[in-house]
Amino acid sequence: MRNPLIAFLFMACLAAPVSAQQPRLGARTTSPEAMVAQMNPASPEEEMSRLIAAADAHPLGSQENPIRVAGPDGERAYLARLRCADGAAARIGARHDAGIGPYGSVVGAYDVGCAGSEGGRIVFDMYEEEHQETRAPSGFTLAP
Repeated sequence: MRNPLIAFLFMACLAAPVSAQQPRLGARTTSPEAMVAQMNPASPEEEMSRLIAAADAHPLGSQENPIRVAGPDGERAYLARLRCADGAAARIGARHDAGIGPYGSVVGAYDVGCAGSEGGRIVFDMYEEEHQETRAPSGFTLAP
């Protein structure tokens, strides 16, 4: 009878330090002040302004500076207004995915060409609901 009691006490002594080392479930690991200090201090508007300024260093319609429009309708409306240097409507190819843009969203690209030229690719970010682009990529103009 004595051996099982000694064995039980021995096991209880070994288990106690392990349970004492485990943190309590739901215990706070970081203070709210420390978490706030780790966050980006810029407002979303300031962050977007910074991203736009960085993108503007690249040609409009490129992967690094996509044309910002409001959804698929915005893409189609912009392409309908796109004109070649001679004033003719540009030839628009099929849309294809072009990866992730500088604003963190998926961007799409269209192959676009004009008569007598090789053409190229114009990249769009259609997740910019509150923006309507008024500029045209190099070599193109926009009809009113």
